[in-house]
Amino acid sequence: MKRDVCFLVLNGPNLNMTGTREPEIYGIQSLEKINRSLTDAASTIGISVEFYQSNHEGDLIDHIHAAKTEYEGIILNAGAFTHYSYAIRDAIAAAGVPTVEVHMSNVDAREDFRRTSVIAPVCIGTVSGFGSFSYHLALAALAELYKEE
Repeated sequence: MKRDVCFLVLNGPNLNMTGTREPEIYGIQSLEKINRSLTDAASTIGISVEFYQSNHEGDLIDHIHAAKTEYEGIILNAGAFTHYSYAIRDAIAAAGVPTVEVHMSNVDAREDFRRTSVIAPVCIGTVSGFGSFSYHLALAALAELYKEE
């Protein structure tokens, strides 16, 4: 693994409520616990991760823009913004930072509106349906980009 690789983990609206919001869909782990688990997993492969959560679209966009010079990859759970935020989609495209879209639930098995992602076309991939482990799968995918040949 290359040294000094750092990924940004961005979480959008309502993800601060993870663990208490619809636990039958999103699980019972808090976002803080998910973050700690992801930090531990990243450190075992020589990567660092930093976290940011906001319920505000513009804050997420600002962090995506800043990622261009600060991070080697983004793990993004945009929450409901996934389905309609062309502004976040454009920010991902403009930043040019490899981004993996993450969802804890299987969005394809839910309401029709959740089956459309406007950000997917500018992401390198999407992981959904594995609960909090979706973040770990996204981490593994991004880490592959930085694996030494």
